[in-house]
Amino acid sequence: MRRFPGVLAALLLPVVLGACGTETADGAGGPPPAELRARAGESAIELIYVTEAPGFELAEQSVGVIGNDGFSAAYVSAATGGQIQLSVDRGKPDGVACPEPGEDPSGPGTTAVCERDGGLLYRATGTTHDYARVYDGHVVRVGADVKLVDRATLRRAAQKAHRADNEELDEVLPPSGPGADGIGGGGMPERGDLPPVGDGAPRDEVGASG
Repeated sequence: MRRFPGVLAALLLPVVLGACGTETADGAGGPPPAELRARAGESAIELIYVTEAPGFELAEQSVGVIGNDGFSAAYVSAATGGQIQLSVDRGKPDGVACPEPGEDPSGPGTTAVCERDGGLLYRATGTTHDYARVYDGHVVRVGADVKLVDRATLRRAAQKAHRADNEELDEVLPPSGPGADGIGGGGMPERGDLPPVGDGAPRDEVGASG
């Protein structure tokens, strides 16, 4: 039987090229792994921020989604028990503003502070306080209990808040694996704005959402 090696090679070439174009997240043909992991956690990758404050460490189990595709994480102090809540959600500049004179943003009977502090907005009630900063299409907040986290520490956390780089994404995103693309379950963290007890309604206190 006569052989035609040149013809056989030509027939196989389209099959090989077609296979090269089907690479997924592990190759060049699909979304980057970090994007898939962010999608699995339901947070938009551009809304994933991190911060830092002396004596505070990220509580990995606190990482979750707020709103439609926002991001939330808590930083805790083992020494004091204090907690700084970081939240990032979509919003407009006019959504981060002090009330008009005479209005009490915290309700009757509560002492409230609302003032500009450099490029930040500071708000405080009798029990909680937070800093907020508006970026392009989203709002970053850090909030805490006024008795457990002082204003200077909270301000530092607000100033240090920044969009997570690749290394930081590895620290805050859920691990890759089955379900990391949002299909097939697994790897889905709990929402950061849902309380552990009660009727499951999102939390709405200062610093809990954008």
